[in-house]
Amino acid sequence: MRTGGFAEWTRRFEDELARRHAQGDPDWGQGATLHPAVWASVQRFQVGEDGDGANLVGKADEAGDGDYARAVRLFVAEEQNHARLLARLLAAGGVPTLAGHWSDTVFVRLRRLLGLRTELLMLMIAEVVALRYYRALHEGADDSLTSDVAGRILADEQRHVPFHCERLHASLAELPRAARRPVMALWRLLLLAVSLVVAVDHGPALRRLGLGRLRFTAEVAASSGAVVSAVLAPRPDA
Repeated sequence: MRTGGFAEWTRRFEDELARRHAQGDPDWGQGATLHPAVWASVQRFQVGEDGDGANLVGKADEAGDGDYARAVRLFVAEEQNHARLLARLLAAGGVPTLAGHWSDTVFVRLRRLLGLRTELLMLMIAEVVALRYYRALHEGADDSLTSDVAGRILADEQRHVPFHCERLHASLAELPRAARRPVMALWRLLLLAVSLVVAVDHGPALRRLGLGRLRFTAEVAASSGAVVSAVLAPRPDA
């Protein structure tokens, strides 16, 4: 599989790691105060961010591109940092983390069913949903520490989506041309289904953050157009 450009992604991840270390953590000592519905929502997202990423890393290693494999490890480290930040935020509000949640269990099992392409397509659903969720948390939380944490995670997610798009662009180019658009059409349907589940499950929190269920679902669905365009863009050498 041809996957040029991932040495540059490795550099970007490493630069961000250095910037994050220089910036340091938020001021946890200021504490955090949120509505119980928002706390419950943050708890569930924290579970979703937590994980060792071993399955994805293993598939990246098998793909045979060392630059991509290194970039994936740095991506996983950022996701683990998100889990850490959310756990610290919960602790700052005196709220415990959850041991697990059914939605995360189902999603992880679906991601691991087949190869790297399928895992990335499922992972991209979570990333696109997370973009809108963390923007709502960043803009709608009436708490400075929460807004700070959500803003940091949002900035990372805004880099993660094009990173995965680049890999998926190369991966889908290996499929017959006639199959590429149907694959992405199915992906958009799955994204819509997942966003509906999230909207129902996190509805009370979304309302507290100034974002209704229908608007959340519609905006997630609308954002998928840019992802599909990036993944299906013609190859320069086509």
